[in-house]
Amino acid sequence: MTPPPTRQGDVTVRAFAQRLSSTPLGARLARHLALHQLHGWGIPYGSDASDITAQLVAELAANAVTHGRVPGRDFELRLSLTHHTLRVEVSDTRGERRPSHPGELPVPQPLADTGRGLLLVQALADRWEVLDRVPVGKTVRAELDLTR
Repeated sequence: MTPPPTRQGDVTVRAFAQRLSSTPLGARLARHLALHQLHGWGIPYGSDASDITAQLVAELAANAVTHGRVPGRDFELRLSLTHHTLRVEVSDTRGERRPSHPGELPVPQPLADTGRGLLLVQALADRWEVLDRVPVGKTVRAELDLTR
């Protein structure tokens, strides 16, 4: 006699993906689209999760269009939401200019104009990492725990 199947909790995953031009306008649009999508998923504008996500998307998209830009190639924004985690991923097609990994970020000089974006991502996200993108490029992933 076979045992009855066990029922695991239902998992709902909401997903959003959009390719955007590797320009400052594309980076700005990524932030607006992310906030609009979160609002549609029940995370209202102005909430902590929405505000943190806005900053994460702004930093990651700005990095993609500034450091990961390949002429004629877009970058991609992906969001996914489960019951407890919001994942933000920004991918570009430049693989040779990889950011440091978590815990290995250099501290910029006090008056430097650049170098603080990933430090901000590290401070705001619960987890983040740099992944290889197939066939070419990289993805920077940041996650927020919505239960905090």
